[in-house]
Formats: sequence, C-alpha cells, structure tokens
Amino acid sequence: MIAALKGGAQGGTLTRDFTASIVVFLVAMPLCMGIAIASGVPPEKGLITGIIGGIIVGLLAGSPLQVSGPAAGLAVIVFEFVREHGLAALGPVLLLAVILQLVAGMLRMGGFFRSISPAVVHGMLAGIGALIVLGQFHILFDDRPMSSGLENIAAMPGQILGLSPFNLQSTEYALFIGLVTIGVMLGWEKFRPKSLKLVPGALLGVGAATLIAWAAGLPISRVDVPASIMGAVDAPTDAGWLAPLAQPGLLVTALAIAFIASAETLLSAAAVDRMHDGVRTDYNKELRAQGVGNLLCGLAGALPMTGVIVRSSANVQAGAKTRLSTVLHGIWILGFVALLPALLREIPMAALGGILVVTGWRLVSLSHVRHLFASYGMLPAAIWAVTFILVVTTDLLTGVLVGLGLSLIELFQHRKSLRLKVEEDHAEDAARLRLEGSATFVSLTRLTERLESIPAGRVVHLDLHRLHGIDHTSAEMMREWVARRHTSGQKVLMTGPQPLVARLAHGTH
Repeated sequence: MIAALKGGAQGGTLTRDFTASIVVFLVAMPLCMGIAIASGVPPEKGLITGIIGGIIVGLLAGSPLQVSGPAAGLAVIVFEFVREHGLAALGPVLLLAVILQLVAGMLRMGGFFRSISPAVVHGMLAGIGALIVLGQFHILFDDRPMSSGLENIAAMPGQILGLSPFNLQSTEYALFIGLVTIGVMLGWEKFRPKSLKLVPGALLGVGAATLIAWAAGLPISRVDVPASIMGAVDAPTDAGWLAPLAQPGLLVTALAIAFIASAETLLSAAAVDRMHDGVRTDYNKELRAQGVGNLLCGLAGALPMTGVIVRSSANVQAGAKTRLSTVLHGIWILGFVALLPALLREIPMAALGGILVVTGWRLVSLSHVRHLFASYGMLPAAIWAVTFILVVTTDLLTGVLVGLGLSLIELFQHRKSLRLKVEEDHAEDAARLRLEGSATFVSLTRLTERLESIPAGRVVHLDLHRLHGIDHTSAEMMREWVARRHTSGQKVLMTGPQPLVARLAHGTH
C-alpha cells in the first residue's frame, strides 16, 4: 500500500493528487456533518466515518479514485433505526453488516450487485432523496424531522403557516439561513467562472450562511461538536456491547445496510470508471475494503459508509491520479476537526439542512425514469415508480423487495431461452464476440466478466444476430461498456438487428 502511494509520487502525480485532495476535503466536510444530522446522530459521527473512509478504505480500496464516507443513501435507514433502538445499537448492527460485506467480497459476489435492476436501484435512491428533502425541510425551520415521510409531508403546511414576518424568531431566521445556503449553492454552480469550477458550491453556501449568522448573532441552532474528536469515539468497553444482537429483528436492518451500502458503492465505482482511463475497479476487493471500513466505523460508534459519487466525481474532476488523493482528504478532515473544532460550532444547522435539500433533490433524478421509459418501455419505468413510491410511503426494505420482485416479470418474455452463450475469437488486434440466446440479469455477471476481460487497444466486434432478447439491466450494462470503450478511443462494431444495435449504440443516453 505504501509502495502504491510512493509510486504515485514518483510518477509525477503528487501535485495533482495533493490539489485534488484539498478539493475533496472541502466537498466532504459539510456533507459528512449534514448526512450525520439527516441520520439523527451528532455531526462528529459523520466526520469520523469520513476520516476512516479516506485514510483506511482509501488505502485498501479496489477503486483507487473512489472516495468513501457517510452516504445519503443510508441516512434514512439509520435515522429510523437510531430513533427506534438508540445510537448504542448501531455499532453491533454494523458488525453484522460487515460480516455480510466481507463474505460477499470473499465469495466474489461483486458482480451480483451489478446485476440488480437499474430501475430498482435508481427508484430506491430517488425515494431516499425524497425522504431526505422531506426531513431536512423541517431542519430549515430549526425543528426536528418526523419519524416517517408521510408524517413529514403532513407537518409541512403547519411549518409554513407558522411563519410571521412581523415577529421574527428562530424559525424565521433559520429559514433565511437555509435559503441563503441553497441560493448560494445553486447560484455558484450556475454562474461560477470556469477558472473556479473546482470550488464547491456547498462550501460557499455554508461559509456564507455561517458568516451571516455569526455577524448578526442570530438565535438559531448550531452544530455541536466535542472539543476533541477522540471524545466522539464510542469504542466498546465490554461484552455487553453485543447485547442488541440478541434481537432477531436487527438482522433485517443489517441486511438492508449491507445491501444498500454494497449496491451504492459498486454503482458509484462503475460511474467513476467511466470518468477516467486509469486502473479499473476490482469490485470484490472494493467490497472487502468497505467491510473493513464499516467494521472500524462500528467499533468507533460512527455512521456506516459507502463509496460516494459526489466526492468521487470531484476527485476525478480535480485531476486525481492515484489513491493518495483519497487518503490525504481523510488526513485533512482529521487535522481540521482536531485543530479547529470551535469553527465547526459556528455552523448553523439550517445551513447543513440546505445542503441536504439540494443533495436529496438531485438523488430523485427524474431524467433516469424518462430514459428508462423512452429506451425500454413501460415496465422498467413502472418498477422505478413503484420502488420510489413504496420507499417514501412505507419503508426502504419494502420498496426494494417489491421492486426486485417486479423485475422478475421481465424474465417472462425470455422464458423459452434464459441461457446466454458467448463465443469468442481473438486476433492480435481484434476480438469478435458472438452472443446467442437471451441476455438477462441472470447471466449478466458472466457477460460483464467476458466483456471487461478484452484487452484495451483491440477493435471489438459484437455479433448480435443470434441474440433473441435482452432485458434493460443487460442493455444498460452493455451501453455503458460500449460508451466507455468509445470514450477511451477504442472501436466497437456491432452487427445484428438494427433496433437492437441502435438501442445499444454509444451516445443514446
């Protein structure tokens, strides 16, 4: 691991990794605290997770440029769990989730998570985003979120009608600060100069809100962090720490955390791979690294972690070349929290709420369901919609399980031939793959491995004449693979039925 870091420096990338690490640090700080608040835990718990995700997971990760830390995708399930069972029970549950992640990595199940229907995954993330917006709406009013999405919706009119421009109290001041944060974020991202494109809008939003609240002495809630980050570490002291595991119901939560954390991590890693031409992700190694990170988070009493796309994309866009940038960003978080905790205590809670309203809204991503409908018809779009609605109105696990169940319907039209045969012919500078049968999520792992094993630099010919059918999960994977080859300047030729070739062609999404 140390050799890998030295190799980055010797390769002339130290300056770029150093610069990228500063950018990621500035993006990560407000998000770590904001996601902790959305999870119903003190903000320092998110900072600890960010430190572990940067330094430890950064060294072990199978995706060198991916950044790990607390994720909005887990905020809802952690919030509900902590409200019902208390923060002390989160560590033992994380231990169960860790076992599942480590076993999945050792059994090389990374490909399984990539076989999950994109409609289910994006419907789940959209539902989580909506729940975050509904919950953080109340933080903007210096209040606490309710226990469910429907309760948050029901309480929204009362918050608005309770405002009074003639009697300014903490509620009105907090809303003003939250709106300032949102306005600065969105305004900066729309009008920022190209020369300053790496300066994160979230940081400017929090900075502006904090400065206004401090200068005006506004009577609103602020972030409460301990004087020492070590004081926030709740390490187990005796065997009684494991007592919550005697409750069988907690296994469901552990399964949900392991599933969502793994799926979000590997989806993020796949997205990061599309952004650069460097080392590809080792998905099973990434799963094992996430398991180690979550083990340490559980032992430290912190939040669970995943690979996160916002910080990872900032890392790539800032020019990072090796895992050194990820490790350094964790070191910067540790140094800032250790040396300047008083500065963190000036940040208004409503400012973090504003950041998460924007973050949650972007998770909803209606463009994805429009793409599913336009490219694959009603069924994938309906799966997305049902998953989304059930996550918001019932609970996350119900939404995901129903979505997965509905995705099985897509197999019905391929019931006569679920097998997929892949024949390969390799020449010195070209590779030919003939697909025969039906490409569905059942065979996606094997198909993905065959496609990604083709060396770079070879012209690839995909013969689809005997491909009788393809579901939207396999089609999305193949589109992304073709797009990645094209982006890196490698030629992919496809022959077969024109509608099928057009569906998989690069640049259609």
